[in-house]
Amino acid sequence: MLRFAARAASALALASALALTATTPALADPPQPAATDIVGVGAGVTESLFNQYSTEYNAFLTASGNTTSPRLYSWDSTGTNYITTKTGASPIVRPIRSTSGILTLNAYGNDTVDFARSARRPGIDDPVTDLFVAMAKDAVSWAAPAGGNAPADLMTRDLALIYSCYYTNWQQISPSLPDATIVPVLGIAGPATLTDSSAFFLQAIGQGSSVEPGPCVRGVRWENQGTDAILHDPNAIVPYSVGRYIGQVYGGHTRPGDDPGVLTVRSIDGIAPVDSSNQMPLQFTSTVYARVLFNVVRNADWNSGTPRGTALRAVFGSNGWICKNAAATTTLKSHGFRSLPIGACGSTVHSNGWPVSVN
Repeated sequence: MLRFAARAASALALASALALTATTPALADPPQPAATDIVGVGAGVTESLFNQYSTEYNAFLTASGNTTSPRLYSWDSTGTNYITTKTGASPIVRPIRSTSGILTLNAYGNDTVDFARSARRPGIDDPVTDLFVAMAKDAVSWAAPAGGNAPADLMTRDLALIYSCYYTNWQQISPSLPDATIVPVLGIAGPATLTDSSAFFLQAIGQGSSVEPGPCVRGVRWENQGTDAILHDPNAIVPYSVGRYIGQVYGGHTRPGDDPGVLTVRSIDGIAPVDSSNQMPLQFTSTVYARVLFNVVRNADWNSGTPRGTALRAVFGSNGWICKNAAATTTLKSHGFRSLPIGACGSTVHSNGWPVSVN
C-alpha cells in the first residue's frame, strides 16, 4: 500500500488543488444486468477489455445454446457518480480504481457486485475472505508528448529524482537536452489518493520504497490518457499502462477522452516497453515495472456450488473462458496485455499470500 509522508500528502494536496482538466471518457456502461448476473467494478485499466469480454462471453453462451447461466457485465470507472449495478440493487457510488472496487465488493453482497477488477496485488489490509484471481500481465512505463523535450529513454534514478523534484530541468539529466523545466504529472483519484498506475509507478521507481512526489508534481483526473491540456506541454511526463497504450494505439480500443492523444510511451533503463511487433517484450515484463492484473472475488462465492460460484469459475478459473478460450486470448492481446504462463492464469491468492510471477 502506498503510504504518504507529510511532504507527499502536501504535494498531492497541491496537485489536487491545481486545475485538473475536466476531460471525461465517454461511457460504455452495460444495460441493466439481472440480479443473477456476474457483475464487476473497479480498475480503469481493464474496463475496455471487460466491455469486450462481456459481449464475447455472453455471445459464447448464447451460441452454445446456454440460456440459463449468469451473463457477464462490467461497470466503467468513469461516468455518473452513482450506479445501480443490478436489477433490484440499491444505487452505489461508482468505484474508480482497484481499491475502491475491492472495498465495494466487501461492503455489499452478491446482489450488488460479484468481482472487482484490480491492477494491484493483494495488500495486508485486504480481507482474507477475498481471493485475487490472476488474469494477465501489464507493465507501467512513462509517456511524453511526441516532438516534445523529453528523451526517448530515462533511467530509473532519473525518474525518481524527477518525481521527487530534485531534477527540475532536462539539462540536469544531460547537457544535450533542452534547457527547459520538466513537468512531472501523476493521476489523482481523490484527496491524497493516486490512480492505480501512478501509485504503482512511484513504487517501481523507488525500487520497492515509494517515491514521495515533490511540490513540482502536477495532477490529472484520469490515468492512461493524453487528452488533458497539461499533457500537451512539451515538457510533461506521466505514468502510463503499457498494455493500455498498445490497446489504444495498435488495437484501436479508444473512446473520446480515453486515448493517448499526443503521448508516446518511452523506454526505461534502455529497455523499450513496446517491441517491433507492437507487443510488450518479455524483457520489459521481467522488470520491476511489470504487474499482474487480477479479478477479486469473495472466497465463499468462488468455492460455492451455486450457479453463481459455477459461473465465476467458468469465467475466471484456470479452466475458464478467459484462460482457455482462443477468442478471449485474441481479445486480451488486442487490448495490449500479455497472457500469463500456463497454470498462472486463473490461480488464486489471498491477501496474506504473494501473487503469481509476471515473468
